[in-house]
Amino acid sequence: MDQETLEERVERSLESVRPFLQLDGGSVRFVRFREGGVLEVRWEGTCARCPMSALTLRAGVERAVMRDVPEIRRVETVLEPKHP
Repeated sequence: MDQETLEERVERSLESVRPFLQLDGGSVRFVRFREGGVLEVRWEGTCARCPMSALTLRAGVERAVMRDVPEIRRVETVLEPKHP
């Protein structure tokens, strides 16, 4: 049996919360890992503009990812890069 990579486990965890976000027209996307167990994600759709996204991050996304992937210590959002 193949062992899932850290990224695959994170993606599977994010897939478990996406349906709830998609009900309101939003989603979340994996960006990268940082040292110290920090996962960076990017909000998509309505979640990118939602004033409640910080609460959703802590109460929903971070809780699910940390439960499913114990190596993750914190989840942070990053903004879409600005284009000139």
